[in-house]
Formats: sequence, C-alpha cells, structure tokens
Amino acid sequence: MSNGVLVVGALNVDLVVAADRLPGPGETVVGPRLDKFGGGKGANAAIAAARMKVPVRYCGAVGDDELGREALAELSASGVDVTDVAVLDDVATGTALIVVDAAGENQIAVAAGANAALTPAHVRLAVERAEGWAGCVLVSTEISPAAVNAAVAAASEIGLLCVLNPAPVHDEVVASARAASVLTPNSSELRDLCTALSLQFTDVGEAAATVARATGAYLVVTRGSHGALVAGPDGTVDHLPALTVSDVRDTTGAGDTFNGALAAALSSGMPVGAASTLAVRAASLSVRHVGARTGMPFVEEVNAAHV
Repeated sequence: MSNGVLVVGALNVDLVVAADRLPGPGETVVGPRLDKFGGGKGANAAIAAARMKVPVRYCGAVGDDELGREALAELSASGVDVTDVAVLDDVATGTALIVVDAAGENQIAVAAGANAALTPAHVRLAVERAEGWAGCVLVSTEISPAAVNAAVAAASEIGLLCVLNPAPVHDEVVASARAASVLTPNSSELRDLCTALSLQFTDVGEAAATVARATGAYLVVTRGSHGALVAGPDGTVDHLPALTVSDVRDTTGAGDTFNGALAAALSSGMPVGAASTLAVRAASLSVRHVGARTGMPFVEEVNAAHV
C-alpha cells in the first residue's frame, strides 16, 4: 500500500517579540529580542507527519526571498520533500508578527503573502502526482478556498483518502467538507461547521454525529486536554482521552501535531479510531516544549506513551 502523505496548506514565518505588556492603539512597546520560528498549519503538520517516519511531501507557496529559502531548508532538514512548493517572485513569504506579554497573552497580525497566491492548478497537479505514492492527502484551510477545493476534489477523483482540517471554516469550502474522508475541527470550528452546513449545534458529541451523518465523513474533534471525539458516518461517537502531562510548557502546534500524526497513521492503513488514538498521544506529548514544532514527538515516543 502507498503510505506517503501529501500535505497541502500554509507556511508562515513567525516573528515574535516578548514584551512586558501588549501595546495599546498607537502605542510602541519594546522587548529585548526578536525570535523567529517556522509556522503555518500546513508546514507544521508536514513536520509532525515526517516524525511518524512516513514519506511526506508539502505543497504550498513561498516568496523568492530569504525567509522562504530558510523555511524550505528547515522543512527539508526535517525530512519533508518540498518538490511541490511554488516559489513566487512577486509576493513575500507568509509572515506572522506576534507580540507576547509576560502572562503569555499575545497579539498576532498575519500577512498571508504567498499562501494566498497558491493556485488551484498548482495544487491539483501536486495531488495528481501523489497518485500511487501517497496513502493520504491532508488539506488545511489557511490557503485560498479555491485551492482547498481543488485539493479535496482532486483527491476525491483519484480515490485518495483526504483529511480536511477546517481551521478556519469558510463558507466557500462547505462542498469540500462533504467530499473529504475525515474532518478534524476543534470544538469551536465544529460550531462554525454546523452554521455553514445549516445544522443545529447542541453539544459537541451530538453536533459531531450530526455533521458526520450530513457529510458522510468521519468527524475527529480535537478537544485539547480532553483528548478527542470520533464520530462515524453512522452516528456512533467515541471519546478518546488525552495523556496526562504534568509539564505543560506550550500548547501552540498541538493541533497541527494531531493532524500530521493522524494523516501519517491513516496513510499506513490504520482505521480512523486507532489513528486518532495515536494522534491524541502525539498531540499530548507535543505540549512539553516551547514552540509549535519543537515539541513534536517522534513515532518511537508516541508508541511508548500510554494513557
């Protein structure tokens, strides 16, 4: 069986200033240094999947600039094939400007840059090239809705299992929610999905079952320290507990870790329930270090972990 993962989504470079407090309107605050981290849900999930020891390709876009070159070098060093990345000479690499105060609260402004310029044609070609190599396509929605829809449609046409992470939920990708094999919203995104699909939201479990029946997809709802909830197209619901982690340092990137590990497990032939259990363990372990990617565990750690 083909066990590679193709990840389609955004890549950002996060520029972070730590300050005593957040600035008010028109105000300047000063921090001691500027830290730079790799980010973007697509690129983060690609690294998480690679740490599960499956072949991974990333499809996205960067600018023809220093930030883009550094970002691609980091992905390559992490074992991710960047052949399907578009390098664009007329836009900048996506960048997030972040200020974090002493209590950990933050303000974030994102310049989508090249992420918004990723074309449906480029995405479709990457998915078509994945036939015979990939067992799963993972798509996140920080890119244009047109590119998201192209990726999901191409995967469906080829018969590739497709995981759609609707973060955020766009009305324009509702059709893709009906075409994907697995949907992975968090609890608030599940509420947004219900609104987009004109379905009633009551509680998380019932809403997940309702969306699963309406779309024909599996719903895997991530719930942070509460683990995850898996709803099947037949309306059955299973609750998966998270690991107990005593040394939580940073929850940034836990969702991306979950999605990358889930896609890797599914690509290797695991059923959704077992793959979700593995992904919950991976996400639980990821919060022990600062930074979205720093704490992403390797498959050996995940296999050794128990609830």
